[in-house]
Amino acid sequence: MPVTMSTDEVHAYLDSRPGWMQFTTIGRDGYPHTVPIGFFRIGDSVYTGGRATTQRARNIARNPRVSALFETGGSMEDIKGVLLQGDAEMVTEPSAVLELIRDAARQRGVAEDELPQEAPADSSYIRLTPRRTISWDYSREG
Repeated sequence: MPVTMSTDEVHAYLDSRPGWMQFTTIGRDGYPHTVPIGFFRIGDSVYTGGRATTQRARNIARNPRVSALFETGGSMEDIKGVLLQGDAEMVTEPSAVLELIRDAARQRGVAEDELPQEAPADSSYIRLTPRRTISWDYSREG
């Protein structure tokens, strides 16, 4: 049986994973719409950037319930993952978007004097506020 991760372990796992999550919104037709997309974490929330005109942004405007899947491993002995289910909201106000762009850059190791000074036109972020966190770690016995 896999072990469920603590909140601190979930945060450490998300922070250790540069790269991608599988982000799911609900389309107009009621079917899930899943895309691989980059992310970063601040507190309990997960953020992903993009244009405010994407399909996922339109889906969130209709239905803010989303999920995000993060998983690593190649066999049953080392699979580890987190599923976040929660509510998404669009962040479109330019100063808030710029601060998130700068936060994301800092997490990637960009020096303070090299941080962006303005947000590109039509840029936005999606903030996922988790309502349920499901985790598994098959590398540890429970």
